[in-house]
Amino acid sequence: MFVIFSVFYILVAAAMTVLILLQNGEGASAGSGFGGGASATVFGARGSANFLTRATGVLAALFFALSLGMGVYLHSHGAQQSNGADLGVMAGISNQPAPAKQAPAAATPANPEVPAAAPAAANTAVPAATKQQGEVPAAPAPQKQH
Repeated sequence: MFVIFSVFYILVAAAMTVLILLQNGEGASAGSGFGGGASATVFGARGSANFLTRATGVLAALFFALSLGMGVYLHSHGAQQSNGADLGVMAGISNQPAPAKQAPAAATPANPEVPAAAPAAANTAVPAATKQQGEVPAAPAPQKQH
């Protein structure tokens, strides 16, 4: 049933598009309103509807009715709401919590002659008065000259 709705829906939409494109726009002679003098309004007088405008109106009403009908049909006959069992791509993922991570084992050095680095202590203070070899003394402050 939905396939029939869809086929008619596409045919009506295509026919309505063609009929709209075949019609002359009301603004096609808008230039006559700005100096042509024959028209009292900018877009000219609205004449009686011809075949194209009536056919477009009928197709628009049919398009609206089909849209409404498809919505009602899908609401009552649409896909069942899943309860989470059908996850599609995510079906392989379990809802189980991940196992606790184990502490990593101490790394063994690749070369046994190289000692392992000791972890740095958090609160180690380096004395400010420690002078290392090759350290350059600070420059004296400049004095003001009068």
